[in-house]
Amino acid sequence: MTEPLPFRIVNWIGIIDQLASTEANRALKPLGLQLPHFVLLNHFSHRPEETKTVTGVARALQQPQPGVTKNVQKLVAKGWLRERVHGDDGRSKLLALTPAGLAKHRAAVAALMPGLARAFAGWPDKDQRALFALLDRLKLWFDSDRDRP
Repeated sequence: MTEPLPFRIVNWIGIIDQLASTEANRALKPLGLQLPHFVLLNHFSHRPEETKTVTGVARALQQPQPGVTKNVQKLVAKGWLRERVHGDDGRSKLLALTPAGLAKHRAAVAALMPGLARAFAGWPDKDQRALFALLDRLKLWFDSDRDRP
């Protein structure tokens, strides 16, 4: 029996994620960066001037808060994130990307690009744009549906 096409699509995305994650870990290792740390830097890099809480980051990434806290502490220790006490809640901290963190993110993207370039070698730009548009549509749906009961 062949699984339904929607399952096969999402299953393929999961397999691609596993394969791409293994390749990314190889590419990031010389930078002293693990993939979970890159994911955090990437999250902060979209709006580097914006502060975030661990709770907000955990929710956005849909990851358990203790794991996010542990990884955030490592990035703070390396100087890639800075933290300050949240003015409204002394128990909470506001996190922001540092210039060193932004530079590390840029170096990581550069380290990832050779593998990604190989993956898309021979793909016309229009095919890459079409794939991105379809994946963006799917991502937006999952993002908007995440809080459904």
